[in-house]
Amino acid sequence: MTRLAVFATAVCLLSSPAFSQGRGGGGRGAGGRGGRGGAAQTPRASAAIDMTGYWVSVVTEDWMFRMVTPPKGQFLGVPLNGAARQVANGWDPAKDEAAGEQCKSYGAAVLMRVPGRLHITWDNDTTLKVETEAGTQTRLFHFGGEAAVSAVQNVAQQNSAASWQGYSVAEWEKAAVGAGEPPNGDLKVVTTRLRPGYLRKNGIPYSENAIVTEWYDRHTAANGDIWLVVSTEVKDPQYLTEPFITSTHFKKLPDNAPWKPEACSAR
Repeated sequence: MTRLAVFATAVCLLSSPAFSQGRGGGGRGAGGRGGRGGAAQTPRASAAIDMTGYWVSVVTEDWMFRMVTPPKGQFLGVPLNGAARQVANGWDPAKDEAAGEQCKSYGAAVLMRVPGRLHITWDNDTTLKVETEAGTQTRLFHFGGEAAVSAVQNVAQQNSAASWQGYSVAEWEKAAVGAGEPPNGDLKVVTTRLRPGYLRKNGIPYSENAIVTEWYDRHTAANGDIWLVVSTEVKDPQYLTEPFITSTHFKKLPDNAPWKPEACSAR
């Protein structure tokens, strides 16, 4: 009954007018080209949505997996193959702590699902920075189209060390709008070069070959609340039989919101 109540709440929230547009409110395409007939604008100046500020996660689904550490062997909802189940059944948080890998459940494939606050700012005109209280992590979203993709390829070729947050290539996906209307759309982020980690804290694995694709949508509810919805797809043929898809919700907070970074925890 509790799961039904949570599901009903999520359905009511997502079916409200604020969320009825879907990703970006319409078609993809238009990219990050800048003003008409003028010089191309920077990704910061041509942003389809404003993601900056403080946000807090609102847990509208999977409470039992996100708010507490699931029991060992609890894999409900994740499309695991046999190899993944074997790894997860061997989960030992003490061993992770001893190896200095207590951040395995704070990697880019799962970080947005960990409850807590976000602080999003522009690091520069072509890089969006996302800081988290949970695990004191920092993600950098690099814009630049083909240049950014080439950078990812160069990183792979140089065999540089993978990291918990990997390398993220970002692009604005803009919907068609009328003359004089403000930009509208979403942010698409593709992350690779990940250090192997956990999709949930109880040892459900993803490999270094995982590809994480995210879409960030901003919506304003009828009561004026501002929401950020993050749709995440994790592809990992090594451990998943199909893509693992989640939708995570954040509510905008005042600029003076409390900020209490916490260290990673393996338990």
